[in-house]
Amino acid sequence: MEKMNYVFLAEGFEEIEALTVVDVLVRAQIPVTTVAVGGKLEVAGAHGIVVKAQALLEDLDFAGAGTLICPGGLPGASNLAEDDSLTSALTEHASRGGHIAAICAAPAVVLAPLGLVTDRRATCYPGFEEELVGTYYKGASEAVDARVVVDGPVITSNGPASAIEFALAIVEDIKDAATADTIAAGMLYTR
Repeated sequence: MEKMNYVFLAEGFEEIEALTVVDVLVRAQIPVTTVAVGGKLEVAGAHGIVVKAQALLEDLDFAGAGTLICPGGLPGASNLAEDDSLTSALTEHASRGGHIAAICAAPAVVLAPLGLVTDRRATCYPGFEEELVGTYYKGASEAVDARVVVDGPVITSNGPASAIEFALAIVEDIKDAATADTIAAGMLYTR
């Protein structure tokens, strides 16, 4: 049985980044659950689109999780970073060798302060590179100007226009390149 993968939604999340990942994982028949961070199932995105998450953060245990996925958007990424339960879950998951993916501002705002990109190559939304490599904590070894960067168990991406490529990288990481290529072709997306 495949592990469950989780997409975290906090007020102000970037809708295209979160929902594209969910859609692509479902197309690849990969188990995925949307998780509300902040105590209520209905979460408003950065552009006012309200999404009803499938679960509340406080009701879940991530011990057997697959990939933990953090969309960007502001203030969504900041709200993820400020939630102690989520940051603990991410840190514990990484310490067990679990896979983590983050896009847009989230690699710099959520992962870097937790040391989850330490000594890794990563990317983020342009303008957040200083936070990504961070001088006041051990950030990424290199901020890469790329749509998607995979470095070990960490996948990062630079923003909304890269959401499909980001989601396909997660599919490839969970399953394989052939599955990702099949899903891309069905969506008329050229990899």
